[in-house]
Amino acid sequence: MNSSVSALPLSTLNPANEALTQRLPSSLQLKQQLPLSNALSQQVASHRQAIRAILNGEDPRLLLIVGPCSIHDPKSALEYAAKLARLAEEVSDQMLLVMRAYVEKPRTTVGWKGLAYDPHLDGSDDMAAGLTLSRELMLEMIRLGLPIATELLQPMAAGYFDDLLGWVAIGARTTESQIHREMASGLNMPVGFKNGTDGGVTVAVDAMRSAAHPHRHFGVDSQGHPAIVQTPGNPDTHLVLRGGHLGPNYDRESVARIQTDLARLKIPGRIMVDCSHANSGKDPLRQPAVFNHVLEQRLNGDRSLIGMMLESHLFDGCQPLGASLQYGVSITDGCLGFSATEQLLLDAAVRLRNA
Repeated sequence: MNSSVSALPLSTLNPANEALTQRLPSSLQLKQQLPLSNALSQQVASHRQAIRAILNGEDPRLLLIVGPCSIHDPKSALEYAAKLARLAEEVSDQMLLVMRAYVEKPRTTVGWKGLAYDPHLDGSDDMAAGLTLSRELMLEMIRLGLPIATELLQPMAAGYFDDLLGWVAIGARTTESQIHREMASGLNMPVGFKNGTDGGVTVAVDAMRSAAHPHRHFGVDSQGHPAIVQTPGNPDTHLVLRGGHLGPNYDRESVARIQTDLARLKIPGRIMVDCSHANSGKDPLRQPAVFNHVLEQRLNGDRSLIGMMLESHLFDGCQPLGASLQYGVSITDGCLGFSATEQLLLDAAVRLRNA
């Protein structure tokens, strides 16, 4: 993975102290530099359709979005992806595993914003290199046969990856954003909207309703020019429960209440549970307990619970960004190690087969 599309030099800071700018390659240029073959394009389309079939109740399998909180090291990410691809084959009769390929990281204030922003991990913010590296990495994961997922944080970056993705998340902080709802309405793939950080689902429900409708909005075309974008509306959205300030929202009572709200608004009752974040109290080692609680609800007949999300890396925990980093350990949110993740999913597959 060493190809690149260079950005033009930074402009000179003028006396008025205006912001510096640097021109990036267009999404079309990067896609031409790192193309998706016809065979892989058909594979992505097949993955998207498989996910839609689960959302629509046509496929009884569980949808699982699994992988690092965010990717900072391509080598460890690809090692993880290879392990996940093998596991995906073993449980494919009961689960569809989708690899988290998160290259953008939302920040409450400041901090490392993800591989697409700062691939060198040194604050240089070489976004041209970050976009190139991110696309290369995603292509390598697809070649392993995995569907991939990401959170689309910056709408202008979406065009660099949108042809590669099987599933997209809109995060808790951006679900309320009109710009992200408009973007989601034009994505040709399933989209999960997370509930707000307060734990309430009203914002996410509004987002799903908005994204289902056509929009005309300001945007950029594939060549990087300002454009009026007309979207068809996205029927393949769903809710992602990640808990909130008051605690978890994956328990039976919370899920039943949310199902009632969705039914009242005539929104398809399809719910994914994020086993991390507030649902696990931000303790990655508590994710299996959350997972098994949700799995029990599913085994007891709750088909609105279409899937789950796990933050998982090669090894448990997280570490601060610094000069010396432990291989295979997250530098953002804490993750469950792969060994524990593998055992969790293998055990779940057995339970599902015996149900």
